[in-house]
Amino acid sequence: MTTTCTVCELHAESTFKIEGMDCREEVAILERRFKGLIGLEDFSADLMGQRLHVKYDAAKISTAAIADAVADTGMRAWLDHEEPVVGSDRQMRVRQALVWTSGVALAAGMALEMAGVDVHGPAKAGHYLFGEAGQYLTLGLFVLSLAAGVGVTGRKAWSAARIGSLDINVLMIIAATGAAILGEWSEAATVVFLFGLAQALEARTLDRARNAIRALMDLTPADALLRDAAGERRVSVDDIGIGGVIVVRPGEKIPLDGEVVAGQSAVNQAPVTGESLPAEKAPGEPVFAGTINGRGALEIRVTRLRRDTTLARIIHLVERAQAQRAPSQTLVERFARFYTPAVIALAAAVAVLPPLVLQADAHAWLYRALVLLVVSCPCALVISTPVSIVAALAGAARKGVLIKGGVHLESINKVRCVAFDKTGTLTRGRPEVVDVVSLNGADAKFIVSLAASVEQRSTHPIAQAILDRASASGITAAAADDVIALPGRGAEGRVGGHAVLVGNHRLFEERDLCAPVIHERMTAIDAGGRTAVLVARDGQPVGIIAVADRTRESGKDAIALLRAQGVERIVMLSGDSHGTAKAIAAELGVDEFRAELLPEDKVTAVEELRRTYGSVAMVGDGVNDAPALASADVGIAMGVAGSDAALETADVALMADELLRIPYAFRLSRATVRNIRMNLAISIVLKAAFVVAAAGGFATLWMAVLADTGASIIVIANAMRLLRAD
Repeated sequence: MTTTCTVCELHAESTFKIEGMDCREEVAILERRFKGLIGLEDFSADLMGQRLHVKYDAAKISTAAIADAVADTGMRAWLDHEEPVVGSDRQMRVRQALVWTSGVALAAGMALEMAGVDVHGPAKAGHYLFGEAGQYLTLGLFVLSLAAGVGVTGRKAWSAARIGSLDINVLMIIAATGAAILGEWSEAATVVFLFGLAQALEARTLDRARNAIRALMDLTPADALLRDAAGERRVSVDDIGIGGVIVVRPGEKIPLDGEVVAGQSAVNQAPVTGESLPAEKAPGEPVFAGTINGRGALEIRVTRLRRDTTLARIIHLVERAQAQRAPSQTLVERFARFYTPAVIALAAAVAVLPPLVLQADAHAWLYRALVLLVVSCPCALVISTPVSIVAALAGAARKGVLIKGGVHLESINKVRCVAFDKTGTLTRGRPEVVDVVSLNGADAKFIVSLAASVEQRSTHPIAQAILDRASASGITAAAADDVIALPGRGAEGRVGGHAVLVGNHRLFEERDLCAPVIHERMTAIDAGGRTAVLVARDGQPVGIIAVADRTRESGKDAIALLRAQGVERIVMLSGDSHGTAKAIAAELGVDEFRAELLPEDKVTAVEELRRTYGSVAMVGDGVNDAPALASADVGIAMGVAGSDAALETADVALMADELLRIPYAFRLSRATVRNIRMNLAISIVLKAAFVVAAAGGFATLWMAVLADTGASIIVIANAMRLLRAD
């Protein structure tokens, strides 16, 4: 992300990548270091994404100075759009080498100790071969293991101590030093080795969660086959501008958003929209970067640069959502602020009070206090919520469901009433001819041909439905003369020398063309939720064309699945007539419907539903229903692939017009909340158990290390299951 200035080119915002920020304790260290930093106005840390977003006064502080301040904490920072800091890979290799050295030296020392060398005294009987040299060799191996292990965390511990922070690295150094002072050299070496190894394993496991969203970035190819006046050549997608024409061969990934100008193929859009079936693409159809071309070659005119593609916006939105804190995360972090100092105070009391008050063994109680220090780090507790949120958001994005942050993910779990917009959501949003009623013996094809002739230049959706029916039936519409549009009523013209009238019931009433049989037919059509288009020739009614907006095939299944997820009330909101809304509601099986609603009426309906049922989710198209979507507790926009406005405004955006993704979002929300609760339980129970065990003298230092880092690995692994949730 580049630096952007907003006021007089002084106030700026930048995003940094941070190496080494793996725990909330390290975020706390950054907060202490930044406190009082002149020119720094605000910052927010994305622990899972290892990013730091800062707002600052560019006249008082530079990005280089901010990076230096981060370096003071033992971490490294570089601007998000720049290459990683030189040496970061080398540092990782050095850490791995130190852990390996610590482990080998520890294993060798333990082997000698088990063979009979006692670093506290002379060799045991039967092992005089080692003698005093064996003692020094064993002790030296433990010291080497300890030194190598300290090298892994020493820099971070020193940086934290300099700013007065007792993070896990400082606590581990204190524990190891205390064990060495007590003469427990093997214990001290074991502690630092296990801690370094566990940190490496934890970082590796945590990277799996981070890589879930990075995998989306790899969906688009780095180059494309550009066609221009010079012929065809491979170029970087960054060098292709809007309007350029690219060629995508069968089986290749589409590199940029665009519009098909030549060719026809089925395109797998699952990486972007989550649709299970390929979408047929022909000239004029939009295509998205990251989707996979089928068997036909396509020529595509580019409509968006690489940084602006639908996939790029998805990645940006998910990364931004990951940085937002869920309510449960904020609560846990507040708890951790009190938990750590409380356990440290308890450790101090355990070390001092029993020897002073009860004349207990100072050595034993100091050891117990060291174990408590190790247990005091709340990393597993703090990370239990964000890792679940990130895994869920990334898993949902893979299926074409964009959830704008943990707060919305948790809000879905509370929803007890779902309100659906009708047109374009529960229905296709595209009228179709569903029946042709003959009057006075006219043939159905003849009726459609007359209507199509008059309507062939109209852009009205009902006119388009009639033209589609004519095309599907192989009817060629004759040319019409003297066509006149009758706003709000229909149209008239001359076809083959005959006067043809096409319109609604009101128009035929005004022209005195209605008869009892027409009224009877109209009543039946209205009762079925259909719109009637009457056709007359030379003043004689010849037929009625019934047009309806069909429901989506998955509508009933989606509603049934929502009920299974615990949704108590499902309501349909519609601007259509009462009869049409009633018919659609009966077909889908919703609990209630409200018809003839204006946009502001839908907002009122949502507020009424909230008062009655509690938390409400509103499902709409993201544009026409924007006020109702905004007023609901959770706004869900459908079919927003390529729609900038809907992507930005909805709390949940479904990339495809797939109703079954809505119950999936509810299932995912409930699974995420369960996962978070499970992670919190694991963390709290393990911590509580080891606090008791440490105070009672039943836990050792290496057991405390395994408990601390093991808990982190367990909660991360548990959260990763959400990536595969269906």
